[in-house]
Amino acid sequence: MGESFTSAFLVLFFSLSLFYFQHYSHYFSTGLLVLFTIGLFRNLLNESDISISPLMLIQSFDPWSGRFCTCPPKYSLNPYTGCSHGCLYCYITSYIPQGFHCRPKKNLILRLSQDLTKCHDRYLSISNSSDPYPPEEKKYKLMTKILPLLKDSGIKVLLVTKSNLITRDIPILRTMSLAVSLSITTLDTDWAQRIEPHAPPPSKRLHALKLLSSSHIPCSVRLDPIIPGVNDEEITDIITAISPYCKHVVSSTVKPRRDAMKRLSVALPDIVTNLSFQLQGNTYYLPKKQRYSLMKKVKKTCEAEHLTFATCREGFPEMHTATCDGSHLI
Repeated sequence: MGESFTSAFLVLFFSLSLFYFQHYSHYFSTGLLVLFTIGLFRNLLNESDISISPLMLIQSFDPWSGRFCTCPPKYSLNPYTGCSHGCLYCYITSYIPQGFHCRPKKNLILRLSQDLTKCHDRYLSISNSSDPYPPEEKKYKLMTKILPLLKDSGIKVLLVTKSNLITRDIPILRTMSLAVSLSITTLDTDWAQRIEPHAPPPSKRLHALKLLSSSHIPCSVRLDPIIPGVNDEEITDIITAISPYCKHVVSSTVKPRRDAMKRLSVALPDIVTNLSFQLQGNTYYLPKKQRYSLMKKVKKTCEAEHLTFATCREGFPEMHTATCDGSHLI
């Protein structure tokens, strides 16, 4: 199947594009139709055994070429399509069909084994459009199969998660060239339940951070997103709580896309109504002055706790005291 089947898939892609332009162009802009068709095609590829690029699963990070992104060049791997944590602010539902329905990539291990023979010049970030440890990981145990492959390949790894399930894999994690970035958005269980309904509670994430640190696995924390009226008054408490167990903090203000904005508006109507969002492209940003003030507060607190600090897609690189994603810890 190889090249002939890939050619057939390309024909299907352009046929779909033509169909949507002919039948739906009066409803949507050309740009949106192109993005939708490309997204559909990429999703079909992810659910199949076919690839039109040299790397089948592993891709270069930052598919949007965001002007605010300051991450070093890196690869990205998402073992799952979608994420069942269902965080209200999450952007994946804007480009992944059934984004909150988590399913494993097909033929993952075979395809990953092939990819790893071609990846030598950058580190690998897992995951960026899903969580590598969703609730489904208890059943599928993909990471127990992936981690030995990564270890044998020698590739450097940055694991990004908000799940305490990662502690299951501490025995192999401590033997790898690896760092962990753990997301802790709030210490308040009630707030966490409202904005991250199916993710592990803050207490379990903090305990996971302690276990990882005591196992000599370098850790950073993502204090992300900061939502005024929800967790902005917790900044000092969160950083104080995590500081004994991590070396770096990356933080960001909430940046919902249209679908996430609808979810937040329904769940937090009084809070969202009092926020002044500005639409930039397809993303809503808080005013620059407000974002700067919040990031400055995080940085000042990190400095007091002797932690390095960086922002994520804020446009304030002058604030950074280390790599934004914590990859310097690898």
